[in-house]
Amino acid sequence: MGNSNSCCNNLGIPPAKGPNAVGCSDFMMDHTVEGTFFRLYYPCVAYEDAEKPDWIPSREYFNGLADFMKINRGLSEKIFDYLFGSFKIPAAMNAPYKQNGKCPVVVFSHGLGAFRTLYSAICAELASQGFIVAAVEHRDESAAATFFYHGKTEEPEEKEEASVTKPNPEAPENLVEEWMYYRSLKPGESEFPLRNKQVKQRADECIKALDTLIQINSGKKMENVLGTEFDWMTLANSMDLCRIAVMGHSFGGATVIEALCKEVNFKGTVHQSFPDFTFLTGNWIGKILKLKGEIDPQVAIDLCTKASLAFLQRHLGMDKDFNQWDHLIEGKDDNLIPGTNVTEIP
Repeated sequence: MGNSNSCCNNLGIPPAKGPNAVGCSDFMMDHTVEGTFFRLYYPCVAYEDAEKPDWIPSREYFNGLADFMKINRGLSEKIFDYLFGSFKIPAAMNAPYKQNGKCPVVVFSHGLGAFRTLYSAICAELASQGFIVAAVEHRDESAAATFFYHGKTEEPEEKEEASVTKPNPEAPENLVEEWMYYRSLKPGESEFPLRNKQVKQRADECIKALDTLIQINSGKKMENVLGTEFDWMTLANSMDLCRIAVMGHSFGGATVIEALCKEVNFKGTVHQSFPDFTFLTGNWIGKILKLKGEIDPQVAIDLCTKASLAFLQRHLGMDKDFNQWDHLIEGKDDNLIPGTNVTEIP
C-alpha cells in the first residue's frame, strides 16, 4: 500500500497489553463463496523483526469502503491510501503458535461495511490475554469487500452487478479470484428482508468458522486455499472447547444473537463499540468521516476490552483475574453511563 502522510505519524493501532505476543494468519477452507474465511489471532512465539500485515490488505477493500460510504472510488482510493495505506496490524503475520495450555475460543463478527481486519485492536488484545480469535469475513454482501475463487474451467455463478471476476497472478493454481462488494439497498427496497437474510447467512458463517476450528483442534489436516506459511497443525489440541464465545460489533451484534439461537457451543456474547478507525484518524478527519467520538479512543478500547474479558470470565468459568473489571459490566465507571438505551420489556 502507499505511504501515510506526516499528519498521521502519531496515529496507529495500539499494541496489545496482555502477557502474550500476538500472531495472526488467514484461513480459507473451500475456495467457493460457500466456504469459510477468517483471520485468526493467537498467542505466538515472540521474535524480533516479525512481519506485521497491512491493516488494509488490498486496494479492493478501499473500493468497497467507497461503495459503502457512497463516494467516488477513484477519489476515495487516493484519500484512503493517503490516510490509512501505511498502517500495520499489531500482530506478527504467520508467527509460530505458542504452546501454553488450552486457549478459550472467540468467533468475531464484523459490522456492516467492514471486513476481517478492521477490529484488530480488539482481536489482538484478546489473543494477548490467551484467547484464540477467528475474525470472520462475511460473504453475504454486507462486508465492504471480500473475495473467493472459482475454477478456471468453471463458469462463475450468476452474481450481482457488484461482483467482479479478475485474473490475479497470486491466486492459487487453476483458480480465478472473484470480488464481492457491499450491496446497498435498491430504490424503494425494504431493508428488513435483506438484513434478515444476511444475518442468517452470517450466523451460519460464524458456525462454519467454529466447526473449522474444532476440526483443526482435533488434529485433522485442513487444506487452506490461501497456502499461508503458518503451520495449522500446531493448533491441534490447543483450544478449550468448553469455553467458546461469539462476539460482534453493530450488525455483528445481531449476527451473534442469531448464532446463539443456532449453535449450542456458543456460551456467551459481547457487543464491542469501536473498530480500528478510531485510532487511525485525527480529530477533524475522524469527526468529518464520523469515525471518531468524543471519548479518548484509548480509554474507550480499554473499557471495551476489560469489560469483555470480565464478561467472558464470568460466563465461560475461566480461572483468570479478569473479574477485577466486573464493575464495568454494571456500568460503574466515570466514563460509563449506567443503564441501557434499549427499552426493556418486563
